[in-house]
Amino acid sequence: MTEDLTRIVSGIGPKLRALRKQAGLSLQQLATRSDVSAAAIHKIEQSGMVPTITTLLKLAGALGRPVAYFVDEEGVPADPTVFIRDGEQRPILTSHTGIDLAGISGAYGRFFLAGARATVVPGASSGERAMEHPGEELVYLLEGELEFDVNGQSYCLRPGDSLHFRTVQPHFWRNPGSADAVALWMALRPQ
Repeated sequence: MTEDLTRIVSGIGPKLRALRKQAGLSLQQLATRSDVSAAAIHKIEQSGMVPTITTLLKLAGALGRPVAYFVDEEGVPADPTVFIRDGEQRPILTSHTGIDLAGISGAYGRFFLAGARATVVPGASSGERAMEHPGEELVYLLEGELEFDVNGQSYCLRPGDSLHFRTVQPHFWRNPGSADAVALWMALRPQ
């Protein structure tokens, strides 16, 4: 393993532990949210185990962060500025299927706010279980339709509609339509 790779891999555990503590989650609570055993999470946090990409995707999703958060090796400039040209958006990995995220903002490690152009295929959803995590989300629908449930209240978004909510509330989404839904999706995560 190269020196750079060793540094990146050895940084995953401490980042995971800090993020879990920041979210106020016990090992068991994160295990339940992520479908990764508490023992495995403990080993990863102590740098006694290197997670598979699947495990890292599950943990990142449960903590509301992109996988890149755990492996970003770039230093944080004092005044970060990111310019992204049309067509140069970076893909954002997610544990959800049926959604393609093209990043329109800088990386989470450098900013509090992250944004993506989200394309959600018909029938895709955030899954069976509602999500809860620190932060806020703002969704502005450009095409198609998206259905959200936030804290037991249902919202059906059509083009031009937006939904802004605190993500500590149980929430999930799905595309009930027969065409792709395209939205600008912003997420604010407390640091």
